[in-house]
Amino acid sequence: MFKLKLTTPPFFALNVQTNISLLTFNTFGIDATAAAFAIAADVAYLQQVLEKNRQPVFILGGGSNILFTEECYPWLFVKNNIQGIEILPDDFPGASEFAGQETVKIKFGGGVAWHEAVEFAVARDWGGIENLSLIPGSVGAAPLQNIGAYGAELKDVFVSLEALDLQTLQLKTFSRADCQFSYRDSIFKSAGYKGRWMITGVVLELQKNPSVNIRYGDLQKTLTERGVARPNIVDVAAAVVQIRRSKLPDPALIGNAGSFFKNPEISAAQFKTLKLQFPSLPGYEAPDGKIKAPAGWLIERCGWKGRRIGAVGCHEKQALVLVNYGGAKGREILQLAELIIADVEASFGIRLTAEVNIVAL
Repeated sequence: MFKLKLTTPPFFALNVQTNISLLTFNTFGIDATAAAFAIAADVAYLQQVLEKNRQPVFILGGGSNILFTEECYPWLFVKNNIQGIEILPDDFPGASEFAGQETVKIKFGGGVAWHEAVEFAVARDWGGIENLSLIPGSVGAAPLQNIGAYGAELKDVFVSLEALDLQTLQLKTFSRADCQFSYRDSIFKSAGYKGRWMITGVVLELQKNPSVNIRYGDLQKTLTERGVARPNIVDVAAAVVQIRRSKLPDPALIGNAGSFFKNPEISAAQFKTLKLQFPSLPGYEAPDGKIKAPAGWLIERCGWKGRRIGAVGCHEKQALVLVNYGGAKGREILQLAELIIADVEASFGIRLTAEVNIVAL
């Protein structure tokens, strides 16, 4: 494979490696080369590395929500490996969403695997994130797009986060309001913030006497099939894991990044018009009065589910998932996504947007 020839001064030591393949650091299984690579297990080390290596920096979490579209990147890639789970005192600052309920606040290191955080909470009967079971990636990446699934979102239990400014090398605390969470979005995806911060720790507030959230249709159906009449959070977590495993391919077996597209939100008037033409079109009310249309339904209706073009395609069980059947380039995945976007827009007048972070030069 072609190795990038650096035209910049050599990267300094501190365990910074050069010309490293990113193949095993992204779930799409795209083989790209990083000019430099470091693993950060603590903030002090990262500050030292960045102080000595003033190069463009890209922060890697679990690699489950990114698509590398270039073969070589002249950047320093830093793998967030900051671990640790800490139970915080009751008076730890942060607005509570659970007035009158007994809660616990927990700080998770940014490099902790997200599902590990869920398992930690569920094992102690602390509720609030069980619906987010088996979402790939790290805790530090979760706030970037306000991860959500099966009727729950990260913002529902979020207290605050700590992040390192990659420009000033100073730590800053962000409250829930500071993060400006919305559907699969946050301030960290906006101009001026995107790519500037590495999230080192996240504080969540969970319920000690939890009530379950089973409003999502598939979740209710799965619990019924499992013979669970009065579910607890362990039951909910198990049902979510079952659903996800039945619908989503294992990245260890076939390259993918989960749902590639966001579910588009359209006006109630547009939904009503489309419903007359497509009576089976599902729709779910969004908090702002708009209607959320399932992107998977739109893509499948256009005939893309299970369709393959060379080494890439739409997964046979879930049209939202684009897959790398082996050896594909990132640009091939991107080209497939662009074809799907154009087809859906031509058919329904709805333009899909990517949930996956497209990494281009």
